[in-house]
Amino acid sequence: MKKVALLVIMLCSSLGSLAQMCPTTVLTSPEDGDTDVPVNTTISWEGVDGVPGYLISLGTTPDGIDLLDNRNVGNATSYLPPLGLPDDTEIYVTITLFFFSGISPITCGTESFRTVAVTTPPGCATLRNPVDGATGVNIGTNVSWNYVPTATGYFISLGTAPGLDDIEPNQNIGNTLSYLPPMDFPVNTTIYVNITPYNDIGPATSCPDQSFTTGDLGTLPGCTTMISPPDGANNVPLTPNLEWLDIAEATGYLVNIGTTPTTSDVLEDAIFTTNSTFVLNFEPNATYFITIVPFSDAGEAIGCTQETFSTILGCGPFFNEFGELVDLRPEIDFPDLFAFCSDELPLSLSSTDTAEGYRWFQIDNFGNESLISDTADVLVESTGNYRYEAYNIISQSGASIECVAEQPFEVTISSPATITNVRLFELPNGTRIEIEAEGPGDYEYALNNIDGPYQDSNVFETSAEFLYTIYVRDKNGCGISQELVEQDLTLQGFPKFFTPNGDGINDFWQFITPEALTENPLEVIFIFDRYGKLLVQIDPFSQGWDGNFNGGPLPSTDYWFRARLINAREVNGHFALKR
Repeated sequence: MKKVALLVIMLCSSLGSLAQMCPTTVLTSPEDGDTDVPVNTTISWEGVDGVPGYLISLGTTPDGIDLLDNRNVGNATSYLPPLGLPDDTEIYVTITLFFFSGISPITCGTESFRTVAVTTPPGCATLRNPVDGATGVNIGTNVSWNYVPTATGYFISLGTAPGLDDIEPNQNIGNTLSYLPPMDFPVNTTIYVNITPYNDIGPATSCPDQSFTTGDLGTLPGCTTMISPPDGANNVPLTPNLEWLDIAEATGYLVNIGTTPTTSDVLEDAIFTTNSTFVLNFEPNATYFITIVPFSDAGEAIGCTQETFSTILGCGPFFNEFGELVDLRPEIDFPDLFAFCSDELPLSLSSTDTAEGYRWFQIDNFGNESLISDTADVLVESTGNYRYEAYNIISQSGASIECVAEQPFEVTISSPATITNVRLFELPNGTRIEIEAEGPGDYEYALNNIDGPYQDSNVFETSAEFLYTIYVRDKNGCGISQELVEQDLTLQGFPKFFTPNGDGINDFWQFITPEALTENPLEVIFIFDRYGKLLVQIDPFSQGWDGNFNGGPLPSTDYWFRARLINAREVNGHFALKR
């Protein structure tokens, strides 16, 4: 078991200093003190590790709840007020951390923002249920519509013809998004609905009629309630059998389950013909929101309420009764890469982590896993991808839970390096050496001393002018490669400048110590301008370069050369052309 320090300590009571998990700044959008916030804004706040749920209250006074009183939003860290917010008003937000493990809820400090002043009437509304154009609608249905930003209330009229209000005359029903007529609609009749939102500036203008057509006479089934788990239950198993009260008139049930009141991310509009079902793999330490709507040929039940339940604590992290953040998974310390020498197969690995059980999996190229060991030790016979697990088994609410920590890792072959090239570059006070090495290993580099110091960089800068010995060491202990860079492989012998002016002195640029070619023969010399454009390549035994390109003289400036030796080594430097 590992215990993680509490995230934040705050002063929260006039009675003393209490350990709190509340963030220093709660609101993330809008932020505390913001102004001109839209009335249809989504309120977001900082999440806290180990906290399974949140309550949100909204008010127009500090710590007020006149707009919303401790609404449980599960593990969501945002909330969209379904009726919007009043305009030109200071909105006070209070977030409460909610626990299931015997810890009292913790209320964070209230923060606030001010909404924008609305200066125009709202737009028109659209029907949500029944939708515009629906047919076969039950005569006992209620009418609901979508929220209209900046609206503070709605007028509604219902009639059997466009512009007619013979069922319900134009009525102010306040700030609500649904209306249940005082009597059933007539059967097999088109019903015309006009909804006009309004605010302090005035009503929406020219909102069109919307309509739906009723079906035959029928009786809607009533709503049901949860039997198992009952509404508000805690410590529900992660794979429960959900059961609800059977409704005799119902031919089926529409089930929605979500992790917040406004989502159905677990089940969405799932249809069941019986009053129970198993649900697999609920998350531990979480609140779930469930709505079950019975239906029949006459339609769906009206006004069914949402219920909630909370699962067992699980492996964590969660706060225990002492206010400690607890994680019941083993604490593991395992690398993500193993590189071994090619002659060391098979590779024996052992876990040093403290746990009740272990598993090792090999992963093929298609992502399929196969178990290769269920002890603390494993024998790896090939390179590739693997996954290591360590787990503890705990008992909660009569159920056994496996708490697993895991680490994917890769096994690769390592070997000594092959030094493929060494490049030397002239510096004002010495030489820059660049080493190129190939091989499957992870390499580090040293100069002139086999014992180092070694560095990850393959580049050295040195002022010494003598024989260089280069060492390339495999970090996984598979060997050291070394090579002697002879003194003749330097920038000596390449002129610093030449003057192609036709006076017979320094009219050509060429390597000027041909006696060195006996031991370290040059193969070719390339000459470039300062932008890297190849101008010419010359034979080391030729007269050299005359400073021309495509038959014309080049200007006085610096030029670069790269001389390649027979053994593929290279020397790089620069010189000046002076006219």
